[in-house]
Amino acid sequence: MYPNLYYFLKEAFGVEPWGFTQYINSFGFFVAISFLLAAWLLAKELNRKEKQGLLQPKEETIVVGEAAKPGELIFNFIFGFIVGYKILGVFFNAGETHPQEYIFSSKGSWTGGILLALLFAGLRYYEKQKQKLAQPEKRTIRVWPHERVGDITIMAAVAGFIGAKVFDNLENWDRFIENPIANLLSPSGLTFYGGLICATIAILWYAKKKNIGLLHLCDAAAPGLMLSYATGRIGCQVSGDGDWGIFNSAYKLDTDGSIVEAAAGQFQNSLVNGSQYTQYLVREFGSLEKIPHASFRGPSFLPDWFFAYNYPHNVNEVGVPIPGCEGTYCNQLNPLVFPTPLYEFIACTLLFFVLWYFRKKLHVAGQLFGLYLIFNGVERFLIEKIRVNTTYSMFGFHPTQAELISSLLVVAGVYLMLRARKTSSIS
Repeated sequence: MYPNLYYFLKEAFGVEPWGFTQYINSFGFFVAISFLLAAWLLAKELNRKEKQGLLQPKEETIVVGEAAKPGELIFNFIFGFIVGYKILGVFFNAGETHPQEYIFSSKGSWTGGILLALLFAGLRYYEKQKQKLAQPEKRTIRVWPHERVGDITIMAAVAGFIGAKVFDNLENWDRFIENPIANLLSPSGLTFYGGLICATIAILWYAKKKNIGLLHLCDAAAPGLMLSYATGRIGCQVSGDGDWGIFNSAYKLDTDGSIVEAAAGQFQNSLVNGSQYTQYLVREFGSLEKIPHASFRGPSFLPDWFFAYNYPHNVNEVGVPIPGCEGTYCNQLNPLVFPTPLYEFIACTLLFFVLWYFRKKLHVAGQLFGLYLIFNGVERFLIEKIRVNTTYSMFGFHPTQAELISSLLVVAGVYLMLRARKTSSIS
């Protein structure tokens, strides 16, 4: 596993990388790639729909040639200070603290904050001065939907992060109650569906405000959403952020660190050893007997780690110590777990190609997004069967939050498909 770029470069090239590479987080890197991919595909699809006459521009009045307003300069100053205080602070204090803990603490660099605050405000002032006219003019411009992708992406990122944090704390209420502030500010703990729901609400509000056809926008976003989810799961797999599955008792970790098949009964034996990890699992699940696991041996033509993985150097630092490893990220899982992020990456990549194929076959607005909701819901519902998540008790059933939401997504997807079919038959 590679919690950050430092670990990747060290293993790939066998050299001691620059210290700053430890601040390039693997999960964050792939999340950024996911947003870029989604934005690129969304712009591409919106452009295609505009050429078909399905989406129209909106006229807006802007003022050209004004000097920089105090509000703009203050905003840029504050934003620059926050970036400098935290980001430059991380580099100035390289090696002294854990990067994520530093970002979400009150620590920072006053020098870096003030320098970037002055730089950001100064650049804004200089830019406006270059465009300044003796007499500012009002102009009417036409803005096409694909030209708003940057705003949509930023809005989705902010709302998505907030939603992911809120839903994660709702799902883990007991943990949240113990320390609300720490859990809200913690860099770990994100729920995909929380991010999806809140980002969707924010984008639909923005689309309505800018007169962008909602169903056409949703259809345009569907392939990119599926591919970006797949890419994000690469980040989960590479960093070992805890989104793995239940234990697979058909395999075990050998003394040399290799993954081999296990004999019957070895799973329980590996747990009854009094280790801190075992104690942690007992606290999580209540007892050894309640720890979820399944025994499944995969076909011989696939590697054993495809079905049972130990996530060495995982970013959550969960598990048992790795022999000979010193410093941070020196734990691995034992017993082994199903690498569910890997399964979701494969499944969602394939589903992306299906959606990409049907994007020109389904002509009624809402059909493609309905298909995306069905695919997304079914995929997540199935993967939940081998994942570890908090369950709820409802009418004798014990679903997880993701199972409840994925079921609702399937229902919504079916409704959209039937509605689109009805609209098509009427027309």
